[in-house]
Amino acid sequence: MPATMAAYPNLFRPLDLPGGVRLPNRILMGSMHTGLEARPDGMPRLAAFYAERARGGAALIVTGGFSPNDAGELSPHRAQMSTKEDAARHKVIPQAVHEAGGRIVLQVLHSGRYGFHERIVAPSPIKAGINQHAPRELSAPEIEQTIGDFVRAAVLAQTAGYDGVEIMGSEGYLITQFLALRTNQRADQWGGSLENRMRFACEVVRQTRTATGPEFIIVYRISALDLVEGGLTGEEIVTVAKAIEKAGASLLNTGIGWHEARIPTIAQAVPRAGFSWATRRIKQAVKIPTVASNRINAPETAEDLLARGDADMVSLARAMLSDAEFANKAKAGDRAGINICIACNQACLDHYFIGQPASCVVNPRAGRESKLVYTKTPARKRIAVVGGGPAGLSCAAVAGERGHEVVLFEKASELGGQFNLARRIPGKQEFAESVAYYAERLRRAGVKVLLDHAATQAELDGFDEVVLASGIDPRQPAIPGIENPKVVGYVDVLTGKVAVGANVAIIGAGGIGFDVAVWLLERNARSTLETKAFSHHWGIDESLANAGGLDPGGLPAAKPAHRITMLKRSTTAFGSTLGRTTGWVHRAELARNGVKMLKGVEYRRIDDAGLHIAVDGKEQVIAADTIILCAGQEPKRELKAAHLIGGAKEAGELDAKRAMLEGAELAARL
Repeated sequence: MPATMAAYPNLFRPLDLPGGVRLPNRILMGSMHTGLEARPDGMPRLAAFYAERARGGAALIVTGGFSPNDAGELSPHRAQMSTKEDAARHKVIPQAVHEAGGRIVLQVLHSGRYGFHERIVAPSPIKAGINQHAPRELSAPEIEQTIGDFVRAAVLAQTAGYDGVEIMGSEGYLITQFLALRTNQRADQWGGSLENRMRFACEVVRQTRTATGPEFIIVYRISALDLVEGGLTGEEIVTVAKAIEKAGASLLNTGIGWHEARIPTIAQAVPRAGFSWATRRIKQAVKIPTVASNRINAPETAEDLLARGDADMVSLARAMLSDAEFANKAKAGDRAGINICIACNQACLDHYFIGQPASCVVNPRAGRESKLVYTKTPARKRIAVVGGGPAGLSCAAVAGERGHEVVLFEKASELGGQFNLARRIPGKQEFAESVAYYAERLRRAGVKVLLDHAATQAELDGFDEVVLASGIDPRQPAIPGIENPKVVGYVDVLTGKVAVGANVAIIGAGGIGFDVAVWLLERNARSTLETKAFSHHWGIDESLANAGGLDPGGLPAAKPAHRITMLKRSTTAFGSTLGRTTGWVHRAELARNGVKMLKGVEYRRIDDAGLHIAVDGKEQVIAADTIILCAGQEPKRELKAAHLIGGAKEAGELDAKRAMLEGAELAARL
C-alpha cells in the first residue's frame, strides 16, 4: 500500500463550499445520536469525543441531533438548542474541535411523529407504526413558529461557536413528514402539491441563511431514497434538492430510508456504499456539493464512489466511531491500521435505543475517551493471554501497546475465535476485518503470538499476570438419543465439516441459531454482497420511478434450499435476544423463507424418525434429516488464572461487545 495519500487521491482533494469555506478533504463525520446529548456530563464528554475525531483528520463533523423546541425532542430527556443557556453549555464542543484543527456543525433535528414522548406534533395526526404515541396536528401559526425555532437554533449554534448547522430533512423526521403524502394530508398552503409540501423545508433553509450570513455552513440532510409507501419519487427528490439549493444550502448530505422502512439501510446485510447510486441522481441535478452515506466504512470504498462521480464527499458515522484516526490513517496509506466498522450496531444504535451512551464493539474507547485511557505502564510485566478470540485480542493489543511484554496463546491455527465463525454468515463478512486489524495491532505492539499452541499450566506459572480468554464450549443438552449421527454441532455446520440435509431442526433460537438458519438459507443465494443483487433481494426500484423507491412487484419469491424448524424451550418471543436495530432483518429473512418456529418445547428424544417433542402437551415428531445444536455455551476454564474475560468469564450469548470491553478495561489496569 502506498505510504502517502496518493492511495486515495479523490478522498483527499480539498472541497470548496459556497461562502468561501474550504475543507481539506472529502470526509464528513456523519451525525450519530450518542446518548450523551441529554446527560449532565454530556457536553465535556462530547467535546472529548469530537475533538479526538477532529485530530483524526475529519474535514467536517456533524453532531448528534438537538431539537429546536420542546415538541421536537426525540425522547423525554431534554436535548435542545433553544436558549442562551443551551448555547453556553455547548461552547466547550466547538472550542475543543477548533483547537484540534477541525470544523463542526450542529444537527438541528425535530422528531415530528417519531418523538418518544406525549408532546409530539406532525403535519397531520397520523401515528407512526414504530411509535406508541399519536402526534397532534400542527396549526398554521405553529408551523410558522416551528420554522422560527429552527432559525433560532441555528443562530444560537452560531453564537456557541459552531461552524454551521445540519438541518435534518431525512429518515422520516418532521421535515420529511411534511414532504411525503404518506404523512402530510393537509389542504392548506403546507400540503397538497409538492410545491406546498416542500415549503416548510425551503423556508427553514432560506430563513436560516438570512439570519446567519453567507459564510455559515448550512448542511441539509436530504432523503435520497424514502423506502416507504407514500414516499417521494426520484423526480420529486430532485425537485426538492434544487429548491433547497436555491434556498441557500451549502451542502446536501444524503439520508437513506425512513426509520419505519422494512428494508435494511445500515445493517451488515447492506453492501458497502450500497446506496451511493441514489446520491448520484442528486449530484447530477445540483451545483452545490453532495455527500454519500450509509455503509461507507473503508477508504477504498469511499475513493471508488468519488472516482465514479456518485458524490463530492462521503459521510462516515460509525466508521469514525470505530476508528477516530480513520482519515489520518487513510491519508498515510495505512489501510491495515484502520479499525473497520463491522455494522453490527450492538454498541452504538442498540445502546442509544435503551438509553445507554453509544460506544463500539471493536473500539471500546468510543464514547469513553475521558474514561478509558491507555497510558504507558510505569512497570513492565510479563503477561500471558490465553485465547485469541475477541476478548483476548482486545486485551493483548492494549497491554502490548501500553508497554507490557505479552504472549498470546491460541490453540487454533488462526486468530479470531468466534469471529471466524461469524464471518461465515451472509452479511457478516466484515468480521474478517476486525480479525485482520487486531492481528496487525498485535504485530505492531510486539505481542508474541503462538498459534497451534494450547497453553499449559506450567507455562503460565512463569508470568506476572495470566488472563484467561479461552472462550466457550458449545452446550450439549441432555436429550435421549443426542448421540444419533443426524445430530451435529453448529461449529461443524458453519465450517463445512458436515453435510446438512433438506429437512433441518435447529435446537436453540438465540443469536447462533438465527445465524445458522441464515447461513443455510443464503450461503449460496447471496454469497457476495453486490448492490444490484441487494436491491433486487429487497425490492428496491433503482429507477425511483415509483413512490418511495419501492419495486411495485414487491420482494422476489424465496427459494430456500432447506426446510427449517427452529425450536426452543422458553416461551419468549423469537429473536428477543437479537440486536434491536438489526434483529428484525434476520426475522424477516427467516419468515420470508418459511422457517417454522416452535417455542415452549419439551424435548423427548432423538431417533431415526427425527426429533420427538411436546408443545402444550401435544406430542409430535420433527422429521429432520439433520438436527443442529445451538443450545447455548459453557465457559471454557481448563486452566487457572487470576483474570477471566469474555466467554471464559461468562458464556451468555457470545457477547463480543462485553468481551472486547472487558479485555480493554483489564489491559488498561494491568
